[in-house]
Formats: sequence, C-alpha cells, structure tokens
Amino acid sequence: MSTFPTQWVMRYAIDLPNFGPYANPRTLADLAREAEDAGWEGFFIWDHIQVGWPATVGDPWIALAAIACATSRIVIGPMVTPLARRRPAKVARESVSLDYLSNGRLILGVGLGTDFFGEFSKLEIPSDERTRAAMLDEALAILLGLWTGEEFSFEGLHYKVEKTTFLPKPLQSPRIPIWTAGTWPRIRPFRRAALFDGVFPTGADIEKPLAPADIRAIAEFIRVNRKTSAPFDVVADGSTSGDSRDQDREIVAPYEQAGATWWVESFLPWKTGFDAVRARIRKGPPRV
Repeated sequence: MSTFPTQWVMRYAIDLPNFGPYANPRTLADLAREAEDAGWEGFFIWDHIQVGWPATVGDPWIALAAIACATSRIVIGPMVTPLARRRPAKVARESVSLDYLSNGRLILGVGLGTDFFGEFSKLEIPSDERTRAAMLDEALAILLGLWTGEEFSFEGLHYKVEKTTFLPKPLQSPRIPIWTAGTWPRIRPFRRAALFDGVFPTGADIEKPLAPADIRAIAEFIRVNRKTSAPFDVVADGSTSGDSRDQDREIVAPYEQAGATWWVESFLPWKTGFDAVRARIRKGPPRV
C-alpha cells in the first residue's frame, strides 16, 4: 500500500481530437502554443486513425512532433494510444524520439481503446476486449524493456522480440511517464494503472464526466493497490467556461479535494465548435 502526497498543486491541460478541424498538425501546434501562452500546463491529443464518418484525420505522432517544436514548457502526449493497434517496438522508437524532441515533456497515455469508430473491426485488428487487454499488457512489457537501453528479449502470446538493444534510452529518468486509461468502475484497468504513473479514468458514457465521488474512489483504490510511494497522477476531465473564476472553482475544487492532480479541459467535437474551443484555450486554465 502506498501513500500519496498530502498536498499537491492541481495542474491544468487541454485535450483535443486529431480529426475534423484538428486534423492538420499545424493547427494543433498553433493551439498548443496558444495554450502554453495562456498558462495551461499540458496539451494532449486523441489517437485515432479513422472515425465512423467521412472526416479528415491526422496522425497523432506527427502532430505531437509539431506540437513539441511549437512549445517549450507545456507537457504533451497522446491521450490515449490503444497499443493493440500499434506495434510496440515502433511506439518505443517514436516515444523516445518525441521525448528528446520535446526535451523531456512527453507523457505516454495508453489504453485498450474502443471499437466506437470501427478502428479495430474494420482494419482486421482484434476487437475482443480480453485479447486487446492481453496485447496491451505485453506491449507495455516490451516498451519498458526496450526503454532500458539494455539487451532485451520477450516472448508472449501476441508479440515476440528477439535479443535486441534500443538506444538511446529515454531522456526522462527513470523513464517516460505512463498514464493508463480505464472505464470506472471496472477494476482490472485500475490494477494496471497502479503499476505505472497515472490514470486517466472515464465513465461508460463519454459525454458524462465522472463525479468527484468517483475520483475519490479511484484515488483510494490506487492508494490501496499501489506498491510504491512514487508520485502518481489522477486525472479528472470536464469543462469550464473561463468566464467566471468563482464558477469555475466550484466545478474544479471538488475534484482536487477528491484527489485529482490534473484537470483536463475536454471538448467533444460534435458538441463544441472549433472557434469556441480556441476561445476557451485563450482564456486560460480554471485555477482553484
């Protein structure tokens, strides 16, 4: 059982899709620079390769490279990458390169993903959740092994790596932070999260944010199941207007009190237009 720090400073991030008006890497890079200038501390993007309707889609890793070059302070990362549809060795290479390009500002968000947009079933990738969970665990083991910069091999049900050495090691030490996603109150994703550096929880309905009581329960679950006292991040996501500090504080403060260390301002592209998103970014974070 671990203990979290008794005090922390809430941090604030933007989370955007990588399709539709956000498909162009230059657009995301511009928004990230505006977010940094406005005082946000993180800028995360979704990882999709198609959506369920005709739409422009941009590669998230190329977009993150553009974002890294356009900013100097803000932390960045995919939220989240479904590792079952990416080769883990390639993710190992891409993540380390991005860690250097951003000067150590990368957080790697990973998860099972969903078949909401048909990104598994339409592309001959296993859509069964148990299979993808096993692939995720194996892929994480491969990432950790390749990131050591030492000789590594692996043989699992889904992946095999013969003896090899990947250099350079990540710029960050001891490694790139990993946040894992999970749908609360399913237990297995949160047992996995307790092994790493943070958790990005969601509910079954993506249009309905988790309540502060859910975040409190998640934070407590991590406390009980985590075997190290190393720092751990608990993410809460939702929306604020940026027009009234008092009103925004009423929304965000209960999440901080419940144990969240990050507030992520999230936007569903079918509910909030591009201009409104840009305006919200420019207003800056809802600091408690």
